This record gives sequence, structure tokens and C-alpha cells, in this order.
Amino acid sequence: MKYLPIDKELFVYNRKRFVEQLSSNSLAIFNSNDIVTTSADSTMPFVQHRDIFHLSGVDQEESILVLFPDAKDKNHREILFLKETNDHIAVWEGEKLTKEAAFQTSGIKTVYWLEQFHAVLESLMSETKNVYLNSNEHLRANKEAETREDRFVKWCKNIYPSHKYQKSAPIMHDIRSIKDPIELDLMQQACDITEKTFRRVLEFVKPGVWEYEIEAECMHEFLRNRSKGFAYNPIIGSGYSACVLHYIENNKQCKDGDVILLDWAAEYANYSSDMTRSIPVNGKFTHRQKLVYNAVLRVKKAATKLLVPGANLEEYHAQVGSLMEKELVDLKLISLDDIKNQDPKWPAYKKYFMHGTSHYIGLDTHDVGSWSDPIRENMVFTVEPGIYIPEENLGIRLEDDVVVQANGEPFNLMRNIPIEADEIEDLMNN
Repeated sequence: MKYLPIDKELFVYNRKRFVEQLSSNSLAIFNSNDIVTTSADSTMPFVQHRDIFHLSGVDQEESILVLFPDAKDKNHREILFLKETNDHIAVWEGEKLTKEAAFQTSGIKTVYWLEQFHAVLESLMSETKNVYLNSNEHLRANKEAETREDRFVKWCKNIYPSHKYQKSAPIMHDIRSIKDPIELDLMQQACDITEKTFRRVLEFVKPGVWEYEIEAECMHEFLRNRSKGFAYNPIIGSGYSACVLHYIENNKQCKDGDVILLDWAAEYANYSSDMTRSIPVNGKFTHRQKLVYNAVLRVKKAATKLLVPGANLEEYHAQVGSLMEKELVDLKLISLDDIKNQDPKWPAYKKYFMHGTSHYIGLDTHDVGSWSDPIRENMVFTVEPGIYIPEENLGIRLEDDVVVQANGEPFNLMRNIPIEADEIEDLMNN
């Protein structure tokens, strides 16, 4: 891994939070992700399942975590099963975790090799009738491909049909949505790498550069700062492309007079950052571009202040819609009559601001968390309003990552990344 070691106390604490919500005499099992094949003997880079990483820190394929807080044998209350390393694997694939290294990473003392899993599980299942299995229950989950976890769920229910099965996902959504100080520090590091990269891009951009060249500048800066790359597919859309919300081709030349929408950010230690900035190709916003830019910035600043403990996300998004409504009227993009006659299910402002303002962020860019329960301290959200005007070849979106705090003043993890229009112009022209 490129990132520096993480304090294992984070994972000890995360497991403690998880087992506190288990029913009595329950066992929970978590699996790593697959290594995904592309073709021939090629594979995608391994990406660890976020839940097993959150609970153990193990960033390695073919890993299984078993938690059984009421196990009769105290040594079996936390168990890691790992792919056994050997000299052959070390030569061809690189060294895997040893049992000692696994303890140093996770704080779990009992580590078995994967070949022992079925025998040990047979013994543990005889002690319990209640099993928690994991599944992807994100609101926008893509379930087309069967995962290692999916296969295990089928296998387990087939081999042990008399057990009672429950879902780990609701517990994981709850504990992952509240960030530990160690996690916040890791997310801050991701944001700091993003800041360095954005400042580099401000120096690089000029009329005639290609969007993919900007992408290359980002990747270079990420890697040299211990990030393995983009936290999500980068959006680098100049001119009209900035109005395409998920534009990822990044294959057009940036023209004098256009604005580029940059929605990209670094990951660090599997934690995401998520930034959007909109910058003028030639280093100078036109009068109209700056009017739209500052309108979005005002909405962003006001929306950020609304993310306080106890707030309701549905009401929050409605409040932000009202803020945007006023700005769009002032920009003469919608009228008071449009608002008066609007469909409540699709308000007038949605013509130019059609997406949500905030989402959870953490180990996943669109992280897990409740959309109905009140916001709590140490949750982290993006704030990303935008105005998209295809007829003007202009799309402006601005986005930062903020931590909800008990005192009601959200803490901006991207506070050092330039965002004021004048500052961006000054940096680009220096």
C-alpha cells in the first residue's frame, strides 16, 4: 500500500461499536472483495470491501473477518482468516500479511490461514443460531455483478439453513456514518493532496490544453503524495461539457473564453475526498460567468451553515432549493411566474440545478448513512450546488467536504483550497 500505517486502535474501536449493536449470542461474517478479471490473465487493481476494511484495516484479497463476542473460547471472539503467504507468492505477487503483521494492522490476535475457515466456522456455528451476513444496501447500489460476499451469503444459507440470519448493513451504515478522529485525519490528508493538485492545475491550464492533459497532471500529483489515484471517475468538462453531470470522456480541447468544471479529488488510505471547482480557461471570468459563479458560491456558503446536528436532510435540500431559487431569479434564468406555476414535485429551479446538494462521504465517495434520521456530530457531507446553462455553454459547480460539529459550525476539510473567483484569477495569472 502507498499510504502510511493506520493506528490499529481505529479498527479496535470500530469493532467495539459494531458488536455493541449485535443481538446476544450472534456471529457476524465479513468477506473481502474479489480480484476482478478483465480478459486473458489480466485483472483490475484490487479494491478492498469497505466494511471489512472499516472493521479490520486489512487491505488484502481473500480475507474473512468473523466477530463472535459471546464465543465460549475467548480466542474466537475476533478472528481473521487470511491467504497464507509463502516464498513463491512473495516472489510473484509480493509479500502478503503474516499473522504478526495482521495483528499490527488490525489489533486482532487470532489469525488463521484461509484453509482453516470451514473447520473453525463449523465449530462456531454449533454455538449460535443467529448469524449476521453482509450485503450492499446502498440506496444507489449496482448489483449486476455477483460479489464474493454475495456468493458467501448463498453458500452459508445453503450449508446452515436452520440458523436465523440478520443483516449487518444497517449497523455498518450507522457506525460508518459517524467518523472517528483518526478517520477525519485520513480524510483531511486526502483533501490536502487534492489541494496540492488543484494549485498545480491552476498553474497548468491555459487555452489549448486538452482535458485529458489536466487529468494526467492530477494523477501525477496524487501518486507522488501517496494516493493511489482518483477517489472516483474524474469529471473535467470544458464549455458545454460542464453541463453534462457525469461527463467523464475528458477528451476535448479547452477553448479561450470557456469555463472548465473540475470534479475530481484524491483518495488516501481508501478514504475519499470530493471536490468541484470551476475555472476560466484563460484565467479571467467574463462578467456573466462571474455573476453565475458568485451566485453558486453564495448558495454553497449558506447551505454549509445548515448542516448542523439535528437537521433533517430532506428539509435541508428543500431549504437549499429556496436559496437557489432566489439566485436564479436574480440571474433572470427563471421568473416569479415560473415559481408560482411550478410543479411541486419538480420545482422551477430544477431546470438549472437538477441534482442534490449533499451526500455522505467517507470510505466511499457516496458513503453509507441514514437519509431519514437527524444529522449527527462527526458526520461528513459534501456541499455541491451548481447552475448549468447549456444555452450559454456554461456550467458552474462548487463543492467542499464538511464535518458536522456539536457547536453548529461545520468544519470545512477543504478550507485551504481556493474558491473565491478573484483568488482563482490571481493564482492563474501569477
